Amino acid sequence: MTSIPHEGPDHSHRRPEGTNDATVEALGKLSEALEVVEHARGYLYGFHRLTGKADLALGEAAELLRKAGHGELADRVEQDVVGRNVIAGRWTFQIVEDYDDNYYAAFKSVEQDARHELAEGKRHLFEAEMKEDRRSHGRAHHEARPQEAGYPRSEPVSDPA
Repeated sequence: MTSIPHEGPDHSHRRPEGTNDATVEALGKLSEALEVVEHARGYLYGFHRLTGKADLALGEAAELLRKAGHGELADRVEQDVVGRNVIAGRWTFQIVEDYDDNYYAAFKSVEQDARHELAEGKRHLFEAEMKEDRRSHGRAHHEARPQEAGYPRSEPVSDPA
């Protein structure tokens, strides 16, 4: 999956000289894994937000139950569920923080270190080369770069390649 020197990906998406296919493939798999973790992290934040929203609505439900004359049930809702830990000793913000600090940060660090060590920090080399292999060169909507499709440049003016 090598690119033609003056066509294809911009400089920031071209493999550094001497970088072999196996390395690009491995970095691509590492990037894929990070994307899955990013997706999972989004679900975790969604869980955090939805649980918080439910807890606030539950508090309102307890108030409405009390106003409707169901004080005992309102007390039970407030005492047993409102503000309750979702996991022993933790609210969702604590779960999110622990995930971010102890898993996500380590994952991001390893991925970034691998890119810097093996590919001058360049991202998505595997995908950039896949795009070159899959696009129909010379066809509208198959351009290699945004400026070729009439969009403003999104890269430095001087492209060393």
